[in-house]
Amino acid sequence: MVAAAKPLIEANTHNQYRVSAEDLPLCCPMPQMYLWNSHPRVYLAVEESGWAKCPYCGAEYTLRR
Repeated sequence: MVAAAKPLIEANTHNQYRVSAEDLPLCCPMPQMYLWNSHPRVYLAVEESGWAKCPYCGAEYTLRR
C-alpha cells in the first residue's frame, strides 16, 4: 500500500504562514509548495525571534512554539 502524499501548497498565495519546529530550517518557498511560479529559495532565520519575512515575496512566517 502506497502512502498518500499531501497536496502541495500554492506558493506565495498567502501573506502569513504559521510554521512549527518540523519546518526548520525554514525556507521560502517551503518544500510543500509548488515551485514553478515562485522565486529562488531563500533560508529564513526564525528560531530566535519567532518571526521572519521573505525578502522576495514579503511572506511572513511565525514560529509556533
